[in-house]
Amino acid sequence: MTNPIADPPVEVPVEVPDTDAMSPLVHLDSTPEGAVTVWINRPAKKNAFDAATIAALREAFETLHGAEGVRVVFLRGVGGAFCAGADLEWMRAAADWSEDDNRSDALDLAHMLKALHDIPALTVALVEGPAFGGGAGLVAACDHALATADARFAFSEVKLGLTPATISPYVIAALGPRTAKLLFATGRVFDADAAWSYGLVDEVFDDAAGLVAAQDALIEEVAACAPGAIGEAKALVNDFAGQKIDRGLIDETARRIARRRVSEEGQEGVRAFLARRKPSWSN
Repeated sequence: MTNPIADPPVEVPVEVPDTDAMSPLVHLDSTPEGAVTVWINRPAKKNAFDAATIAALREAFETLHGAEGVRVVFLRGVGGAFCAGADLEWMRAAADWSEDDNRSDALDLAHMLKALHDIPALTVALVEGPAFGGGAGLVAACDHALATADARFAFSEVKLGLTPATISPYVIAALGPRTAKLLFATGRVFDADAAWSYGLVDEVFDDAAGLVAAQDALIEEVAACAPGAIGEAKALVNDFAGQKIDRGLIDETARRIARRRVSEEGQEGVRAFLARRKPSWSN
């Protein structure tokens, strides 16, 4: 596969993984505006997880941590399905594993989700069809989620005598404790409108065309924003949510904005505004 980036703007180079080196289970598309789409590529299995897919996703996410010029990362499944959760063959094999083997396997999934959560760019799930179990966990681990009306969600682990332990921190953060308890304890399947009411997705569209139009609009929005500033703005939420507003927090907020003001992006953005011109990163 060739790298899909063509002539990125000189002022804000976009550096993404060499897709020739990526697993065929995951592939990346990129645009000159700094938008990357990570595709889960197991359509015959409705993009369900197995150990190799988890490893490939983690590799892609971790590589994007250092990708300069990337403003937004979309996560999507090939073939009209987001992610149907755990692959049945993988689950069948795991039934004979020891507790230590299962712990090691669960850590692989937990580290993959953390790698997604820690991407500096804005992360957006584009959900069609099933998003079950760990697939719904991927949605929760993203910063934003868009879904088609046919999307279906479930945290169905309890129906197998299991619990959604590895995905739970992200789901609880997205839904709140009360809703998470209900959905975890019942394992119910719910549609996109219910997912919107619960807070798991942010917008629902009639079909895939609407989803793509929303994706394009979001790319246009972030193209006007400085890539480094996006990452640091996102870090403010991750670092300060739930913190007590005391002297230490006040001092840290002042330190961060002061650092931004003297940064290359901060200097360029303010000077461009005062000169009534576009900043160098704006396409």
